[in-house]
Amino acid sequence: MAGSSVRGGGSNRLPLLVTEKPTGMATYAYRLFASTVLAGVLLVWLYRATHVPPRSSGARWWAWLGLSAAELWFGFYWVLTLSVRWSPVYRRAFPDQLSRRYKEEQLPGMDIFVCTADPTVEPPMLVISTVLSVMAYDYPQEKLNIYLSDDAGSIITLYALYEASEFAKHWLPFCKKYQVEPRSPAAYFGKEATPPDACDRKEWFSLKEMYKDLADRVNSVVNSGKIPDVSKCKLRGFSKWSENTSFRDHPSIVQILIDGNKRKATDVDGNVLPTLVYMAREKRPQEHHHFKAGSLNALIRVSSVISNSPVIMNVDCDMYSNNSGSIRDALCFFQDEEQGQDIAFVQYPQNFENVVHNDIYGNPINTVNELDHPCLDGWGGMCYYGTGCFHRREALCGRIYSRDYKEDWTRMLSKTEDVSELEGMAESLVTCTYEHNTLWGIEKGVRYGCPLEDVITGLQIQCRGWRSVYHNPPRKGFLGMAPTSLGQILVQHKRWTEGFLQISLSKYSPFLLGHRKIRLGLQMGYSVCGFWALNSFPTLYYVTIPSLCFLNGISLFPEITSPWFLPFAYVAVAAYFCSLVESLQCGDTAKKIRVVERTKDVAFQKNHLIPLGRHRHNPQIAWYH
Repeated sequence: MAGSSVRGGGSNRLPLLVTEKPTGMATYAYRLFASTVLAGVLLVWLYRATHVPPRSSGARWWAWLGLSAAELWFGFYWVLTLSVRWSPVYRRAFPDQLSRRYKEEQLPGMDIFVCTADPTVEPPMLVISTVLSVMAYDYPQEKLNIYLSDDAGSIITLYALYEASEFAKHWLPFCKKYQVEPRSPAAYFGKEATPPDACDRKEWFSLKEMYKDLADRVNSVVNSGKIPDVSKCKLRGFSKWSENTSFRDHPSIVQILIDGNKRKATDVDGNVLPTLVYMAREKRPQEHHHFKAGSLNALIRVSSVISNSPVIMNVDCDMYSNNSGSIRDALCFFQDEEQGQDIAFVQYPQNFENVVHNDIYGNPINTVNELDHPCLDGWGGMCYYGTGCFHRREALCGRIYSRDYKEDWTRMLSKTEDVSELEGMAESLVTCTYEHNTLWGIEKGVRYGCPLEDVITGLQIQCRGWRSVYHNPPRKGFLGMAPTSLGQILVQHKRWTEGFLQISLSKYSPFLLGHRKIRLGLQMGYSVCGFWALNSFPTLYYVTIPSLCFLNGISLFPEITSPWFLPFAYVAVAAYFCSLVESLQCGDTAKKIRVVERTKDVAFQKNHLIPLGRHRHNPQIAWYH
């Protein structure tokens, strides 16, 4: 970086984080370039305003009017996009300083939420690989609390989680002993064909065989639908179910599979295991359950009586932890005395392991991760994207930020030692009627009533005075599975465009909800995605009407010999050239794309050991909720 802003906690202490702002020639060159494009846009508008054909010209006048409106929109939208390129910041965390400043017992507890909704679309082996990856974080195990929300209410998923809890007794010590990365066993054994030099070969092969046996047992149960009798006694949560219950109509279940606070559940080395909890909230046909947002709010309440950690992290079941140090990195932002007091959440980027170079669908979203998000961070408000995010519990639960606010990171929850009583208390918090006439989904927790509940939740938190930051470390924090077909991409983009447009045209628009609460640049940054769908109308007009007019001899643009042709040509060439430079800068190439066919017998997501044919649907669509 050409320049940086460094502030730390205390005059004699090194900082836990550094915020760097680029101030070199590249920044000034871009701003000069943007100014020239703005001048070109203004000249295009001036040409349209001063060369309007007479109304008597009929079709030409109407076509000119429509073209002028389209160009006005393109110019307005370009100004919005300028906001997310103008003032980027880049964050660096120093977890070594965190370790020097705080002893292990002084670090805060961490509640980790994993959500799944369909054991067919999101196979149990996929889910438990993610659960095992977050159980194995490089963090005091007694301070980790992992919660799995199963909105399908599947006993198979609970069985798989029970098997994972037994495998964790061997997997966690192995990860700690050999500093394994990544700590998803499916991803690790899928990428490592032979033991690394640092590993004991016998131990490595033994653990790999143990994981293969685990996968075989779980997949066998998935195929047969029958739980082994020896395991049924361990799945007591489903003992309340009758023959008439279904995944749409059933009572709530909360089962603590590992109670790490009792220190009786230990791994093979005698170390305490993280707390592991299974939750299936109550479902009734006449009640709306608000999909993932309702699931996350239920997890917030359940965790409040079991662990009540001051920091919450949530991750989708198909995005495993790829960096065992992510928790310590996030805490550097929350616990820095000068820069961390008003940070509500730390968002990691979404990255995917199953994309190839020059992906034809743009799944890596490199430009967004490398350029757009740092600029949103520069305005003080990175978006919340629903996965790979660390939250301050109190901010997520509706607290308004004030300057005298101070978090007690060492607070401990005093609770009953009776597990069955604890489970009963938690189950009462996830009934269908619990949220009636409350602020849950409105002011508390994740927002209801919008396809992009995560984005609007983050915006509301920022409007309460909190900041959010974006952290993109060299080793990616999380890796997931991207859509692999045009149909899947269209479904995902449809959800995004509908959700963002619904926000932008409602009372939750960044310009209305965020008025005088967040900075104008951040309002504009949110609106880039918010108005993205509306681009389709002027674009469709621009590519059809001028062509039809040209075929009928109607001129709508200045001739190539006219001086007015220059701003049109410059704006078009500059826009495409800038996009190309940004893509190349972020690691893409301009090579011809070659599409590779998948093999017939093994799915592309081989790291998750899911053979095709074992599920009725393509397992790759598990990427989107």
